[in-house]
Amino acid sequence: MTTYLAGLATTAGLIVAIGAQNAWVLRLGLIRNHVGVAVVVCILADITLAMIGIAGLGSMITARPTLLEVITWVGAAYLCFLGVAAFRRAARPDALDAATGATHGRRGVLLGTLAVTLLNPHVYLDTVVLIGSLAATHGSVGRWIFGAGAITASILWFTGLGFGAVRAAPWLARPTTWRMIEAAIGLVMFGLAAMLVIG
Repeated sequence: MTTYLAGLATTAGLIVAIGAQNAWVLRLGLIRNHVGVAVVVCILADITLAMIGIAGLGSMITARPTLLEVITWVGAAYLCFLGVAAFRRAARPDALDAATGATHGRRGVLLGTLAVTLLNPHVYLDTVVLIGSLAATHGSVGRWIFGAGAITASILWFTGLGFGAVRAAPWLARPTTWRMIEAAIGLVMFGLAAMLVIG
């Protein structure tokens, strides 16, 4: 049980910090745009990457610094793109209408969620490398129990974030609030891009 809780607590600490993936899911929930698709994709991606890391791939990735550097620059460019888009929406007086209108079909949400997830190097560092390394310290059986705790944290977080945003939408449906949300998302995206490049 202690190993399970360690996996849950560790992953919760990593996942709750605001990032591109969380901002994307939050925005989709607030505008009620296929949030279920985004939640499922995020959970499945976390499960897959965590299991890969626990199985031992984390050490292989850390041995290929060139691959991590390429992922870093691609991820930073994509985060800047998202940041510019958020600032453009925030600059509009009709930010709420723009946000509601700037919806994506199911396929667009799927691809967008995959992009903010898989183009973010921190996803690999957190799930594959860090979770994989920490799980390995619990032995051959314990590492999978640790992984079960990590998966539980992911399920609870993304479900709560996405569908919690849907419920909060009526209270946030004010143009000024939306402009502040979009501006905050833009700042987060550029901040994350800078952190990636600086290291």
